[in-house]
Amino acid sequence: MTSSPSEIMRRIKGRTLSKLFEEFAHLKKRYWGKYFWARGYFCATVGQMTEDMIKQYLEHHFEPKSDDDFKMESD
Repeated sequence: MTSSPSEIMRRIKGRTLSKLFEEFAHLKKRYWGKYFWARGYFCATVGQMTEDMIKQYLEHHFEPKSDDDFKMESD
């Protein structure tokens, strides 16, 4: 059975989120009713992309933002 890229990403995000909530129970309470993962993802065949193209994409899409409120807290 062949799965589409969107189906594969849905499964990856779903399963990793379940594992994260299992290991870090406080996240489940914090993100109840909210989205944990961003809606987007990047997908391309390796034959069309070079390593430099992928690095350039990642650098462009993951630039630090001054208004980013992401924080890591210790238990």
